[in-house]
Amino acid sequence: MRRAVREAGYGHLLLSEQALAQSLSSILKQRPASEPVWVFGYGSLIWSPLIEFVEKRVARLRGYHRGFYLWSRINRGSPERPGLVLGLDRGGSCGGMAYRMPEDRLEHELALLWRREMLMGTYSPRWVALETGRGPVRAVAFVVDRSKPGYAGRLSDRTIVATALKACGHFGSCADYLVHTARSLENHGIADRRLSRLAAMLTRRGGTTGGV
Repeated sequence: MRRAVREAGYGHLLLSEQALAQSLSSILKQRPASEPVWVFGYGSLIWSPLIEFVEKRVARLRGYHRGFYLWSRINRGSPERPGLVLGLDRGGSCGGMAYRMPEDRLEHELALLWRREMLMGTYSPRWVALETGRGPVRAVAFVVDRSKPGYAGRLSDRTIVATALKACGHFGSCADYLVHTARSLENHGIADRRLSRLAAMLTRRGGTTGGV
């Protein structure tokens, strides 16, 4: 992925290995004492976590909502046809999955997660309070950084669908990302009404291939 970013002409935006390590270290220093580390998944982490975990729970985060607030010029789009990916922004609430991390592999697994989510520092990792069916937990969540050039702001349904229909990147199409996330949320009983609506609009226009 780092090579793909450089080849696309965005190497100057990559976080250095040192910056990634410092970001992770800063979060771990804020870890709630004597508590396990949880990670909150609200997009592709729901259906493709790519991390080891020892427990997962359906969870709700209050104070933030999910939206297509980030341009993707590598993963789900290209420099010529940028796609969109999800991010958390202030206000509302958001359903997702909470993953409890293995203590004996904690730093290793989180380092892999940081390399995936913090490639260009578009997100701001922070500790948040989650509600689950078995009580509250504190978790790490990746919130959009509005100051970064990848921040798309609030877009209309029409703009999101038009973008998703055309964009495809290193990990596949933007349309498949949108539809797969919407369906995964529905399957877990925490449907996001806007994502379901966008997925229906895309499906009607034949904008998905059934992949991820």
